Formats: sequence, structure tokens, C-alpha cells
Amino acid sequence: MQARELRMLARDGKFIGPTSGFAPGLAQGNVVILPKAWADDFLVYCQKNPVACPLLSVSAPGEPLIDLLGENIDIRSDVPEYHIFRNGELAEKTHDIKDLWWGDMVTFVLGCSFSFEDALIRAGLSLRNIDCQSNVSMYRTNLSTAPSQYFNGSMVVSMRPFKPADAIRAIQITSRFPKSHGAPVHIGNPADIGIEDISNPDFGDAVPIKDGEIPVFWACGVTPQLAIANAKPPVAITHAPGKMLVTDVSNEQLSVL
Repeated sequence: MQARELRMLARDGKFIGPTSGFAPGLAQGNVVILPKAWADDFLVYCQKNPVACPLLSVSAPGEPLIDLLGENIDIRSDVPEYHIFRNGELAEKTHDIKDLWWGDMVTFVLGCSFSFEDALIRAGLSLRNIDCQSNVSMYRTNLSTAPSQYFNGSMVVSMRPFKPADAIRAIQITSRFPKSHGAPVHIGNPADIGIEDISNPDFGDAVPIKDGEIPVFWACGVTPQLAIANAKPPVAITHAPGKMLVTDVSNEQLSVL
């Protein structure tokens, strides 16, 4: 019920913020919407990069309802904020894309690290972005993704700081959620993956890293936005970083033992 209420608030323009910490226990998804002519190659890109782009759902062309992931989900209005890319450039931000929809648009919903945050909290771990009521910190890296014909680029990661023992526990827990990016892709020195200033994220908000803590980095669903910038399709629509589609699917349905 909480997920449906949140989607209705987004649909009415009354919820436009980050979704981390909302609808605990339910999966959240990154969104990429492309014309059919570009969708097949993006599907290949996702299949070649399952850690950064774990597929939860792919729609039929022109179908705005995502019934597989929840009751009455309308992808044209149920995300708190959308980014519109034209020829690879961010051209517009909006809270509703009904005026931009046409009959051959294909929607991809990809797993999100927000989905495993509930499991980390239930295990007694503290998440700095939730404690600070801020968006998660996200960074461009020098980690390359496997290219498809048109889509390519470096991986974006999200970061959460932990004490070493808690970082080990976080690895154990998140490895059970491959559809939500799974285990971290890097731990420790940010410079090793091309992040020069940990206090200045490329997306989201900066959070403090306390003495004795180490940064832990997971693959992030903002990665396709860099691939879109390189592929330059005439139009592409994504979620705004940190502002996800909240589904009715439980995190446990996406977990592995």
C-alpha cells in the first residue's frame, strides 16, 4: 500500500524527492525509455552488463503500464522526476512525460541499490544517506562497461560509508541481491576507480565519512545515462538520479539464498 500511495503522490506531482528509505521491503527501479529503433541495442547493453544494469522488466513498444511490477503503474507519471535527453544531452527535467509519449516507446526497469538498503537496516547497519535524509552519493568512475553497438561508457557507482566490520556484513547481505546490483564493485581508496574528490559526488548529495569508516561502492543504475550520452539517440527518458520507480515487488522475491 505504501508503494502505491507513493506512486499516486508522484503521479499528482505531490512527491518529487529521492525515494531512498521509502516503502521499506519493496524493490525500487531505475528507468530507461527509448524508441524501439534503439531499444534492441540497449537490451544487448543490459545483457552484457548485468551488474550495472540488472533487468527487472522490459515493456512492449508503446505500453505505458508496467503490470509485472505493480498494480496500476503508469510509467508516464509514477516516477518522481524524469530526465529527458535529446541527442545525448540532458534537455529537460519534468514530473510527467505523457506529452512526450508515442507508440513505439520501450520501457526498461532496472534494479536499484535502494532495494537492498532495507535488508542492511534490518541487519542493524546504519546508512548515512538515510540518517542524513539526503540522496545517496553517486560518482563517475574509470570502470568501463561492456559496449553494445551504440551504447558504451564508464560505470557510475553509489557510495555508503561503513566501519570495516560493517562493510564485511554489507558485502555478505548485498551479494544476495544480484537484481539490485549485488555485492560492491570496490571498497576503499576512491582514486583506484577514478574518483578524485569523494566529497564532491557527480550525482546525489555528499555525506560525511567519519573517522574509522571506509567508503563502499556499488554499481549504480545511473550508468545508462552515461551510455545514452555516448550513443546519442534522438530522444531518451530516464529517472532523475535517486528518484526511482517504487514497485510492489518485495526485495525477497529478487534475492537469492
